[in-house]
Amino acid sequence: MTERILVVDDEAEIADLVTLYLRNEGYAVDECFCGEDALSLIQNSAKPYDLAILDLMLPDLDGFQLCRKIREQFRYPVIMLTARGEAADKIRGLMTGADDYITKPFLPLEMVARVKAQLRRYKCYDANQDVLEINGLSVNQKTHECRLNGTVIELTNAEYSILEQLLLHQGETVSAEALFQAVTGADYFGRNNNTVSVHIRHIREKMKDSYENPHYIRTVWGKGYTIEKDI
Repeated sequence: MTERILVVDDEAEIADLVTLYLRNEGYAVDECFCGEDALSLIQNSAKPYDLAILDLMLPDLDGFQLCRKIREQFRYPVIMLTARGEAADKIRGLMTGADDYITKPFLPLEMVARVKAQLRRYKCYDANQDVLEINGLSVNQKTHECRLNGTVIELTNAEYSILEQLLLHQGETVSAEALFQAVTGADYFGRNNNTVSVHIRHIREKMKDSYENPHYIRTVWGKGYTIEKDI
């Protein structure tokens, strides 16, 4: 299967050059020139990208902001591409979730080599991360199968998305807003939106869990939901 790469740079010449070299290597490349367009591609793509190359200095969302948005949902590699080579920027980029950092001007063949290295690393890592587990509960991210102590639990797509997000953030409180976006891909509007709480109730019913004495999903009042090993 052809790997898909997103290239975001407000300098068309740079974006075209990166795209040309990557397509010559057989990758499918989407190219855009601002953060908002990139975010739209990321959120509306039927299948996640395999890697993103982000310019740091963009006219709207900068590379840091865009990387942070990606990391809210996806684990694929992110390479920062920028003319700024200060150590502080590199550290900030890596802390934001970037996997590598290339400073302009760069050698196109070096860029291609780094892309290949990141994709190899991601494939190796991802092959071992298909199944998320806690306390006998597991979800398979490839097949979307959910099991509880070996028994298959039939979930809707929305219920699966919520459970997957909670398992991806074990021990953390995930807000209703973040869960709503994982389910719908849209922004969360207002505290009266009970979409997430209804889905959570259905998941608990299917798992024979309860709000009062949870074994898996715990409500953190006013903040969201969490799954913890010591519930």
